[in-house]
Amino acid sequence: MTTSSEVYKEPEKKIGNVVLEVRDLRTYLYTKWGVTKAVDGLNFEVREGETLGIVGESGCGKSMTALSMLRLAPKPAARTVSGQIILDGEDILQRPEPEMRFIRGQKISMILQDPMTSLNPVYSIGNQMVEALGMYYQGEDNKGLKGRAVDILRKMGVAAPERRIIDYPHQMSGGMKQRVVGAMAISGTPRVLICDEPTTALDVTIQAQYLRLLKQVQADTGVSIIFITHDMGVVAKMCDRVAVMYAGKIVEQGELRSVFNNPSHPYTKALMASVPSMEHAHVEKLYSIEGQPPALFDLPVGCRFANRCEFADAKCLEAYPPMFQDEDGHTADCWRLEGQWKKVAEATT
Repeated sequence: MTTSSEVYKEPEKKIGNVVLEVRDLRTYLYTKWGVTKAVDGLNFEVREGETLGIVGESGCGKSMTALSMLRLAPKPAARTVSGQIILDGEDILQRPEPEMRFIRGQKISMILQDPMTSLNPVYSIGNQMVEALGMYYQGEDNKGLKGRAVDILRKMGVAAPERRIIDYPHQMSGGMKQRVVGAMAISGTPRVLICDEPTTALDVTIQAQYLRLLKQVQADTGVSIIFITHDMGVVAKMCDRVAVMYAGKIVEQGELRSVFNNPSHPYTKALMASVPSMEHAHVEKLYSIEGQPPALFDLPVGCRFANRCEFADAKCLEAYPPMFQDEDGHTADCWRLEGQWKKVAEATT
């Protein structure tokens, strides 16, 4: 942590080879209303030391994507019906459940959305951390595991970790609990860390500190981060690349600057327009996206954003658009790009 007299310096970032690749991932929920296509054909990759932002409205499938990657989608309703999740060259969807207990935490881990419900209120912080560390460092005694827990808490910026380790969750602030949850997530030194809206419950000052902390941890360990959020400002601070999700699909994906400077899907443009601008401080009313996303158990045959899009025409209603790509690898699913960008994949629904 920096003091008030220190100037924060952005840690140097080194991006390496592909660590995680998701191919045509589909997770459906089978309910009495029908089949809910929560995750419907996702394709993306994450490189070593890179941060990928997944952004979109509530209910678009961001958290279900994260749970699917950990094979923790709620059962019996949720089933991953197709796809591959290639982690360090191995499809973890094919691994038996006993092996997944060791893959989770040591290879891929997750900071859950709400620290208030992520920690058990009847166990001390030390007990909860030692239990997790015991799986990663089998054979090490309780004293050694507690020492590791203290070191990890210190790395996550927890003040007086030797004392905090005997505290219970109710004795900590929301920001401190979020640091503890983060410490538990990195305790197994994972290759990929999924952050599911970890700053939602934090005030602006603590949020900025926490984002800096995650960047520093990434610089120190080389961990790849998938950062799930609905806040485009946080995406701009944290991410190297961004994937925009809508109604179970990634509708636009590319390098951060490319997507921010040239948003090409109408939904991405609408999200960008919804962000308050300091250049227009006297705007009477902020821009809002009219209408509601479609029900995931009753999806239209055409573009899923068509009923809210000012550019929609008959073609948009008749068929879902294919993926188009520009020369920089920036992709978007929109019929308006036909003839401008190269078609790289036919649409599948």
